[in-house]
Amino acid sequence: MNGSNKKARIETSGDGDAAKFEEVYHTLVNEIITEDEANPEIADAAKRFRKMLDYNVPHGKRNRGLTVINAFRHLAQPDQLTDDNVLKAMVMGWCVEWLQAYFLIADDIMDQSKTRRGQPCWFRQPDIGMDAINDSFYVEACIYKFLKRHIRGEPYYADVLELFHETTYQTVVGQSLDLITSPESNRDLNRFTQQRYDAIVKWKTAFYSFYLPVALAMYMVGIENEESHRNAKTILLTMGHFFQVQDDYLDCYGDPSVIGKIGTDIEENKCGWLVVQALQRVTPQQRLIIEENYGFDDASKVSKIKELYRELDITSVYKAYEEKSYQDLMQLIENHSGSLPKEMFVAYAKRIYKRQK
Repeated sequence: MNGSNKKARIETSGDGDAAKFEEVYHTLVNEIITEDEANPEIADAAKRFRKMLDYNVPHGKRNRGLTVINAFRHLAQPDQLTDDNVLKAMVMGWCVEWLQAYFLIADDIMDQSKTRRGQPCWFRQPDIGMDAINDSFYVEACIYKFLKRHIRGEPYYADVLELFHETTYQTVVGQSLDLITSPESNRDLNRFTQQRYDAIVKWKTAFYSFYLPVALAMYMVGIENEESHRNAKTILLTMGHFFQVQDDYLDCYGDPSVIGKIGTDIEENKCGWLVVQALQRVTPQQRLIIEENYGFDDASKVSKIKELYRELDITSVYKAYEEKSYQDLMQLIENHSGSLPKEMFVAYAKRIYKRQK
């Protein structure tokens, strides 16, 4: 993959990007694993890491990674739309997917989750267990190997490195907020405020899932000014909040065969959007039901919480939120796009609006 000097402009529509993106994944894995397999001292570890990567990295929806490529196509000037540059965008797209896999492996251990992307969590595989912690470290380390190999000579290399480091920091802070707000051993509904929920979503999800992919493309095409990045961040962090509320709703009401996991926010005592909304609407007697049943890995207690959600008609609350938030997001795009293409943000918003997975 390294060293391509193609300068011919390619098609801007992005037709075939998903298939090419798949090919790039296998090329990246082969690059790093084949090199290590050739070293007899670490060949056994390399063989194991190949299996681990194939289990954890490529099976998501790939929205974050593909967004890097899509944003690049929206933002690039005609002379920037070369095969070589699109390939670099794909490499950085996979770096975002690798970052996602790193977070998810660790998050599943901390949450003691059961399934991820339609299969048992990695740490629940036979003979894996807590070895998955080291696996998550390896996944993150791969990101910087790929960036060094493929974009070290580019003027945006330092910006990209700083962005990945800063985004990782932000997400770790968000994860900490999530963990200290929702400890299963010390349940306290007073922590479940809208303000705390908004902070968790912003720091744990929105920076890496929405701002990071677009910011990478912006740096690729030479957009470095603070105003453009501030405008993009304003829109994309709001979009990330919208996305996470959807995720929380689907955790309770989504079809596991469609969303790829069994929802466990209630059992895990999560400060999720549904329980925050419920707490704003309950009577003292209904609050007692939440206190006695939320945060327990007990099917009967989970059922009582879901029954209370039905009594409070949380589904209608969500539908109203979804409609209003989408309209607010469209207005935000209108007001804050600045010199960035509005159609890019609108396309992303439409992609997640009323999603089912």
